Amino acid sequence: MPKPIDNDKLTFPILIGDIGGTNARFSILIDAYAEPRQFPIAHTADFATIDEAIQVTVLDKTSVQPRSAILAIAGPIKGDEIPLTNCDWVVRPKALIADLGFAEVLLVNDFEAQALAVASLAEKDRAPIGANNVSPIASRVVLGPGTGLGVAGLVHAQHTWFPVPGEGGHVDIGPRSERDFAIFPNLTPIEGRISAEQLLCGRGIVNIYHAVCATDGIEPKFTLPADITATALSGADTQAVETISLFVTYLGRLAGDMALIFMARGGVFLSGGISQKIIPALKRPEFRQGFEDKAPHTALMKTIPTFVVTHPLAALSGLAAFARTPANFGLATEGRRWRG
Repeated sequence: MPKPIDNDKLTFPILIGDIGGTNARFSILIDAYAEPRQFPIAHTADFATIDEAIQVTVLDKTSVQPRSAILAIAGPIKGDEIPLTNCDWVVRPKALIADLGFAEVLLVNDFEAQALAVASLAEKDRAPIGANNVSPIASRVVLGPGTGLGVAGLVHAQHTWFPVPGEGGHVDIGPRSERDFAIFPNLTPIEGRISAEQLLCGRGIVNIYHAVCATDGIEPKFTLPADITATALSGADTQAVETISLFVTYLGRLAGDMALIFMARGGVFLSGGISQKIIPALKRPEFRQGFEDKAPHTALMKTIPTFVVTHPLAALSGLAAFARTPANFGLATEGRRWRG
């Protein structure tokens, strides 16, 4: 294991990467005052390894040799070989140092990076869901339905933001309404249970849709989440419309649960491409109703704002904020930072 290192500044230039299950996004931060230089999005399926993706997408396209790398990855970080949860890449920091010329590599959870971003998200980069559009300086939560479902907390204490990574997308989720109890037996479980990620991600939309169709006794027309979503927003298919209504309801319930866990008076922020695509559905009553229906704390939940993150590169923005001023964040680096 690497030797623990305090939150001293990394050496510039710094490669910043947001590695998801489907896409990998990279930028280079030349110094603490420069704007990050962005590179084309890399599709994880197009490269056998993350090393190859960095070489082809970034290093072959610039004369700048990054001295450090901060990579946000979709999966728990443990040991010197870290497999990603939703793609075949394995991150090997020692190999990145030896083969690509980095002096040091810091790994963080992908939703830790999202949490870093919502610490200082500009008003123009968030769309309020509900009447409350004020986000006080207080603890926050970020949820991101995408290829999977990411969850992270952001605790504010002693004038410092402490990101709290986790695997909250894998908590159990269950039926509440009469319609839920009819639909849930037709959902596809994972090892005998329904986790939040089985419903609240791209494949989750398909899972809900097929369950709705099975409950109604009809053959499903769609197999892709994008087709279900587009059809639902157009109102052209009854089952697709109900699918997205249930999706935002379940997302609201989970968001409310996480708000209670973290006492997130600063708000809950929905990140990821799916959230941005379904803003019209999120602005309908179902999301906030699911979010606020937390008796005996309904009055408290009404005071907690909810937002969609509209910044196109929020995770990279969060990592850049940390790279510039690490002292502002209580980011734990022990066991996650390697030096050559």
